Parts: sequence; C-alpha cells; structure tokens
Amino acid sequence: MKKKDLFIITIFFAILLSACSSGSVMTRATGFAYEIIAVMDNAQWNGEAGDAVKADLMGPIEGLPQPEPAFKVTFVTPSEFNGLLTYVRNILIVRIDEGMYTKVSVNSESNRWSNGQVVMTLTAPDAQSLVEWFERNPDNISAYFTKVEMDRTVQQLQTTYSSTVMEYANAMFDISIEVPADMTSTKRAQDFLWASNNANTGRTDLVIYTFPYTDADTFTKDYLVAKRDSVLKENLPGAFPDSYMATETRFDLTYKPITVDGQYVGVMRGLWKMVGDMMGGPFVSHVVLDERYNRVVVIEGFVFAPETTKRNFIRRIESALFTLKLSKD
Repeated sequence: MKKKDLFIITIFFAILLSACSSGSVMTRATGFAYEIIAVMDNAQWNGEAGDAVKADLMGPIEGLPQPEPAFKVTFVTPSEFNGLLTYVRNILIVRIDEGMYTKVSVNSESNRWSNGQVVMTLTAPDAQSLVEWFERNPDNISAYFTKVEMDRTVQQLQTTYSSTVMEYANAMFDISIEVPADMTSTKRAQDFLWASNNANTGRTDLVIYTFPYTDADTFTKDYLVAKRDSVLKENLPGAFPDSYMATETRFDLTYKPITVDGQYVGVMRGLWKMVGDMMGGPFVSHVVLDERYNRVVVIEGFVFAPETTKRNFIRRIESALFTLKLSKD
C-alpha cells in the first residue's frame, strides 16, 4: 500500500471518529501533530523549488541525539488535493506561475476547510524566486507551523493539566505552570521540584528550580550549564551508586534569548546523560528572571525514549514551558 493511500485512510477514520464524538460531520481538523500536507505541481516538487520546500519542512531539528525532520510531509498534486485531504490540520499550498505572480508572497489563514486548521499559501512567479526567498528566510515555514502546533498544545493544556504539579509549583515557587496531566509522579526538595509521567515508552520529566540572581553573567550558557549540573547532581541521583544526571557536553548545546509575553526568556537545549549509567536523551529549558523575588527560575523538560523518535515528546513538554506565569501580586 502506498504511503499516501495509508495517510488518506488514516484521515478518513479520524474524520469518522470526530463526527461520532462531536455529532457533526467533518468539522474538526484531522491529522497528527507535526504532520503537513504539501500541495504542489509534481514537476516543481521534484525540482529546485520542491527541494527548497523539503529542506525547510524536513530539515533536522536542534537538540536531538539522532537527526529527525521538523515535520512529516505528505505530498499531493493540486488535482489530488480534494475531499478528505482538505480537512487536515496543517496544509501548505505552493503555487508557481509567472502569469499570475510578480513576487513571492506568503499568506496564512485559519479554519479554511475545518476547525482548528491552518492553511499557508506560498506563491511565486518562478522557481528561482522561490529558492532565493527560502535562502533569505531559512526555516521560516517550519518555524511558523511549529509555533502553530505548540500553540495548540498550550491551548489543550489550559483545560487538561497536572493539578499536582500546578499545586506544588504554586506552593513552592509562587508560580503557575500547566504540564501534561499524566505527569503525576513527583519529588520535592529545597527550591527543587521534579515531575514525571514514568511512561514505559516516551518517558517525559520536568524539573523546576530557583536560585538567587546576582548579575547579568547568570544568563550565559556556561553559567547555566554549571548551575544545571550542580542542581541535578544533588537532586536526581541515578539507580547505581555515584550515578547522577549531567549535561552531555560532547555535542552541540544551544542557548538563545526569546521574548514571551514581554518577558526575557533564555532557551537552552541539548542532551543530558546519566553519569555511571547508560541513560540519556534531549532536554530543553527556559530560564527567567523573577524580579519580584530577585531570583532566577529554571523550568526544564527532558525525554528518555531510546526505543523511538523523540521529536513529538520533547516538543510537547517544550510547549508546557510556555505556560509559565510568575506571580505578579
């Protein structure tokens, strides 16, 4: 069976389930997180324009032990794009026509054919113009759809989250954070909280810790790695004597500032390891200055999933980091 046919069958059953649960037919967007339908002329898809689209959507994401594409992409031609496929949650339509377009243009819209759907349309007069646009805007399309998916997760977490972690975070740190509801196993220590789903497949953990803010050098990669290693060594010992969690420094570790709701947030991502054991995986942390208490708040998610891909697990917990709210009272 062709992969495209299997995809269509999956969408068909997803629509049937949606109709049965909601009482309406084909109203909710279907498909899975971090999957996209790319609609494009076949010759263009197999040419340099298609290569540019694939490089953007299927390029490897940062901070994983093995390369994994940003998105799973299903390609269809315009003539094939109809019926069930129009209800998929993420759709990219690429049109190249020198008779209709004079420059590259990008447009996105929500709920075009189904609720919860995002459709992006990318138009260009010719393939070369499109290639040059991607060169000037690397990872622009994948970054947009990644944010869309993370926003969906955040919205879901607002109604379904771990009340245990929320209560502990509020009582211990005077903050709120909405993490997946299955994260019910916890450990508490001085200025430190650990939570986990303890899953057999795709185990996901969260840690929150704080320390006093002293100067601007705090928000540097070297300082934060050293602090991370000291805190986790003390609070997350391994199963064997003298084993403990640490940052894996043999591979790329990135740190970059972003702004979330007007608040500076340092984002660090890379790999963790268990010294004295064979465990390891990806992590991502958000580092925030809490001016009210003159302290630094660190929230971090990490994944242990040696038996499977890790993209969706780490992105799900990363979405939860964006729900952090400091006390303003």
